[in-house]
Amino acid sequence: MRLLILGTGGMAKHHANHFASIPGVTLVGSVDIDPGRVDAFNATHNIGRGFSSLDAALEWGEFDAVTNVTPDAVHHSTSIMALQAGKHIFCEKPLATDATKAFEMVHVAEKSGLINMVNLTYRNVAQLQKAREIVTSGQIGSVKHVEASYLQSWLVSNAWGDWRTKDQWLWRLSTKHGSNGVLGDVGVHILDFAAYGAGLDIEHVFARLKTFDKAPDNRIGEYELDANDSFTMAVDFSNGALGVIHATRWATGHMNELRLRVYGERGSVEVQHRHDDSQLRVCLGEDTQTGSWRQLEVPDTKTNYQRFAEAVRTGQNQQPDFRHAAELQKVLDLAMVSDIERKALSMG
Repeated sequence: MRLLILGTGGMAKHHANHFASIPGVTLVGSVDIDPGRVDAFNATHNIGRGFSSLDAALEWGEFDAVTNVTPDAVHHSTSIMALQAGKHIFCEKPLATDATKAFEMVHVAEKSGLINMVNLTYRNVAQLQKAREIVTSGQIGSVKHVEASYLQSWLVSNAWGDWRTKDQWLWRLSTKHGSNGVLGDVGVHILDFAAYGAGLDIEHVFARLKTFDKAPDNRIGEYELDANDSFTMAVDFSNGALGVIHATRWATGHMNELRLRVYGERGSVEVQHRHDDSQLRVCLGEDTQTGSWRQLEVPDTKTNYQRFAEAVRTGQNQQPDFRHAAELQKVLDLAMVSDIERKALSMG
């Protein structure tokens, strides 16, 4: 697979490193509106061609697939351009800034017959993959209740750097600078973690969003600090199970942690993924009578990058695809409306 890297910002280096390590994948070009950044990126990753626009790269055309690492608002137009030019596409999350645009991308992708996948990175957590296997195999019985959380502490810890003085953090707190808050930033991750791990779709959503006071008049320079800092979400799953999903940037003591608990009529699973460790614990069989939990050792799983390369090689699309990511975006959109209207909303 000859791969073009579209965008050379922070996440692009991870894409380049992961794809370069996969046998049969060659990084042949990169695109960025900043020529100096393209040159530096290509020198670092030993890439032969650089372009200042996707149009120029498509005119050259000597590649099979695109990994789209552009800003969120650009995913829609650039992914559609690549697909219409006959290129397979691997897109960073979120697929689009709203569900309408996301489903437009789905329509183009599915009509093209090309490989389309989204980099929901926590699918790479082997413990999550194993938990889903246990749940969907029926070992815990019918799922009744799900808890999921995404906890960050960069608003209360300098471990991330001082958000009060760094543009890379301040823009995330301002809707005028393109942020949809913690819901838009990590909501898609924890929704996928919950729904994928439980093996269920979300059918109804009731959400609350909260923006806390962080500075005088909630403003620092040009940044109005009005994006949501925390959200809680009550959901109904497709089998009737209830779920509680929440995320915050105020979780003192938690650098970057996702947790999932899935409770069934015959057992339970719990996944904890931190920046420095991942664990899977289960309560199954006779252990349910004593409330005893066992930690399972889990082998590594294929990454999204590897699954995309395999999909292009075999011609068989893999998950997570554009349609799945669009459905998650619909949940996020409904959560925003649910908070405004103070009522539960249906995915139907």
